[in-house]
Amino acid sequence: QVQLVESGGGLVQPGGSLRLSCAASRSIVTGMSWYRQAPGKQREWVVSILSGGRTNYADSVKGRFTISRDNAKNTVYLQMNSLKPEDTAVYYCNTFPPLRDYWGQGTQVTVSS
Repeated sequence: QVQLVESGGGLVQPGGSLRLSCAASRSIVTGMSWYRQAPGKQREWVVSILSGGRTNYADSVKGRFTISRDNAKNTVYLQMNSLKPEDTAVYYCNTFPPLRDYWGQGTQVTVSS
């Protein structure tokens, strides 16, 4: 079983940037995704990177967020630019599609002035 640990969240002003990291306990060859859950809402898919490097983004983050992966470090990154208050959520990484046992604690991102 793989353990996923997210980090890099924090408080940032609107228009600011953050870089999230997702460290896996071992190599994952499948696609990986970031998901987020805002207060009072269901968890939603944000972005995916497939094993071949192809990426897909939710319309709400397209052009602002960039996913990447470093297979040598078993780590997936999410660069978030031009952050908006509506990006406030707990961000999680998981495979795509997600596996129930792989959900970690997530990392809180708060966008507020």
